[in-house]
Amino acid sequence: MITRRIVLAGAAALAFTASASAQDWKSKYPELTFAVVPAENASGVTERWTPFVAYLSKELGIKVTLRIANDYAAVIEGQRAGNIHIASYGSASFARARLTGVKTDAFANDINADGSTGYYSVFFVKASSSYKNIDQLKGKNLGLVDPNSTSGNNVPRFELDKLGISDADGYFGKVVFTGSHENAMLALSQGTVEVAANQWTNDDDSTLAQMLHKGMLKNADGSPMKKDDFRIVHKSAPIINGPYAYNSDLPADLKAAIAKAFTEAPTKDKAAFDRLSDGQKKGFNPATTKDWDGAVELIKFVDALRKKKAS
Repeated sequence: MITRRIVLAGAAALAFTASASAQDWKSKYPELTFAVVPAENASGVTERWTPFVAYLSKELGIKVTLRIANDYAAVIEGQRAGNIHIASYGSASFARARLTGVKTDAFANDINADGSTGYYSVFFVKASSSYKNIDQLKGKNLGLVDPNSTSGNNVPRFELDKLGISDADGYFGKVVFTGSHENAMLALSQGTVEVAANQWTNDDDSTLAQMLHKGMLKNADGSPMKKDDFRIVHKSAPIINGPYAYNSDLPADLKAAIAKAFTEAPTKDKAAFDRLSDGQKKGFNPATTKDWDGAVELIKFVDALRKKKAS
């Protein structure tokens, strides 16, 4: 006969087992490193992410340290070495990590304010220029972001190939890697390049929107630039938002705790989430590694383009 005492004893045993399991991974992983690649200046990234990382530390019951990586390659190699336990990836850099054997599993990605989970790669020009399409930019300078950036290099090259431009370096006068999404827009605003690739979800959700909000883009006379000072001359097909991924070798209970903390962040620590999202996101979408299989095929295509050019 099942009695209340037996039920309570069973529940207590389960709770003890779960607690012991958590203590096991906390002993093995007393500290986790969470890496992000800055789309903005390093101080801005620190201010944006620090409250959220503090929230993760509280929820997991162990120290979580924020690492601002120089570029996506540093994140890839950090996860490969096991020095980075959780990472914020772009779709292309995550695909590159998978293709090069990094043991990493996606568990979430951002939900945009409108409920979607994707964005676009666009080519921006200054609205004061005469350029209305890519055909008019032959011989001009192109600003890209990072070799492993989705919207700032890989998708732009894929889009250019669809337009009949398989050799971007030969088509444009100069192709410059600026190092960050913000730097690409700064290069465009300052006239270093005539066209810049960047990420864009809508007019209120993009690197450009963030920079304009912070007053980072100026006209020659020092006055703040506005949205209307820029024009999109080409927009890609939708791209899935990049994943948050943890090391495949982490204990299952720890992985579950990390995913749970992300999912619950908007309600458990709204202030930290709002600081992180800057009003452009509404939460985290549960995801799996297979969701980025299309990105893997994109990287294979771009690699084939490079090999074709080299030969």
